[in-house]
Amino acid sequence: MSYRTYQKRTAAFALSAALAGSAVLMAAPTASATVQDVNYQCKTPIGNKGAVSPIDMKSVKSGSGYKITMSFQKGVSSSPVELGKGAMKPSAVIKLGGAETGQLAVSGPPNAEAIPANSPIKISDLSGTYTPKKSGKVTFTAGVLTIKALGTTTTCTPSNNPKPSLELDVKAAGGGGGSGSTGSTGSSGSTGSSGAGSSSSSSSSSGGGGQLPQTGPEDSAIALGTLGGTVLLAGAAGALWLTRRRQQAPR
Repeated sequence: MSYRTYQKRTAAFALSAALAGSAVLMAAPTASATVQDVNYQCKTPIGNKGAVSPIDMKSVKSGSGYKITMSFQKGVSSSPVELGKGAMKPSAVIKLGGAETGQLAVSGPPNAEAIPANSPIKISDLSGTYTPKKSGKVTFTAGVLTIKALGTTTTCTPSNNPKPSLELDVKAAGGGGGSGSTGSTGSSGSTGSSGAGSSSSSSSSSGGGGQLPQTGPEDSAIALGTLGGTVLLAGAAGALWLTRRRQQAPR
């Protein structure tokens, strides 16, 4: 093998190792999620009703923010009459905690199928877009659920002080840090419905809920990856320089 070929292979190996090291560090997780049982106490037009539903939340990076999806694994409340297809429209708020406080509004599509009378109302997946205004760890906890159907409104409030279903380690676009308050964030509807068999993004469910649970700030991972790549490349360059010096030394 010629000296020039050796140089090229050594440089290629060093570059590959640096890129691989950066990729591993950048893949460090930035979120964690856990399914939480939420005891909803609902005020309906015909009286009070209660139901417990496991609540799952997952996040997907979207531009400078995150798409947050809230899934109900069991039905809540019920109707004394059948709710025809498209008759029920759900929405909810998610309480923010940690680095930010406030609420995130989430909503979903109307029921895709008729809901029989006196049976648990299956809530479709609710989603909204969260854009960080502060850097740090932000928690997401189930808040008030609102069900509108046949000209009536049912309000379901968590009564068991549930724990957060999701925690994100985020960085604000402007680099802001520390605690602060935010107003409600705009929401957008999602597709699909969830029932008792819906997939979960929690650590106790399979599949990790799409894109999940990661811990550690992205900016730190990028910085470490860049540093690791620089060190590896510098070492390779030094090795090549010494080899060239030996080749050029007078014999």
